[in-house]
Amino acid sequence: MPRVFVVGSLNIDSVVEVERHPRPGETLMGGDVATFFGGKGANQAVAAAAAGAQVLFIGRVGDDAGGHDYIARLNARGIDASGVTVTQGSTTGHAMIALDAQAENTIIVSPGANARLTTADLGPLESVEPGDVLLAPLESDLEVIAEAARMAHSRGARVVLNLAPFAEIPAEVLALADPVVVNEHEAQQLERSGVSPESLLVTLGSAGSRWGSIEVAAARVDHVVDTTGAGDSYCGTLAAGLAAGLDARAAMQAASDAAGRAVEWVGAQPD
Repeated sequence: MPRVFVVGSLNIDSVVEVERHPRPGETLMGGDVATFFGGKGANQAVAAAAAGAQVLFIGRVGDDAGGHDYIARLNARGIDASGVTVTQGSTTGHAMIALDAQAENTIIVSPGANARLTTADLGPLESVEPGDVLLAPLESDLEVIAEAARMAHSRGARVVLNLAPFAEIPAEVLALADPVVVNEHEAQQLERSGVSPESLLVTLGSAGSRWGSIEVAAARVDHVVDTTGAGDSYCGTLAAGLAAGLDARAAMQAASDAAGRAVEWVGAQPD
């Protein structure tokens, strides 16, 4: 099986539906709070596993019910959670999500144990081999992500970096990635930073995605419920496709189809 190593975050998501997002200083009444498993790293790992990859996850949870439940969930999804450290004295990361009537969301993240991830946690990457893929979004410490990229690249693996949430990464680290994945807003921030990755994949929402000269249309979606997990589903499925040896267009098409399915359920991961 193709192997995808994911370095990233694990969060418990609390989602509340609102008619519209509040303005600064404004209080709105919302619906009931629903709780889901999330975190960009874990979301992408779940998507990669669903796409057929053998996934090993590196991250941290707190020594609390949410953290232990999350490890059990990863194992149940066939994801190797041996690289997930239970962090004493810390809570599992938490995200608070407001979802409006147009299925657009705003998110506040409390990183918790995710912020305790260090380069000492990257030992599982010593088993990386040529043909494997390292996938990393940016909800973890940037020095850890940079070192993970260096380790994986030096062992012949393909590095896929998702600049979400956006942060400035040294150009020498971005140069290791093939591709760097950003959405339209992150692409603008990247341009303003003055760094131009050689391999850049831009997701364009309903307009599809573009990787260099390759353009793929978005999947047709009849009913959008929640856009929270679309980008992560895209990245995880893309990484799985590249690890399986798909060419760029085929991997993008599979990723686009997965992102289209992801907006049809509430929460960042399917049940």
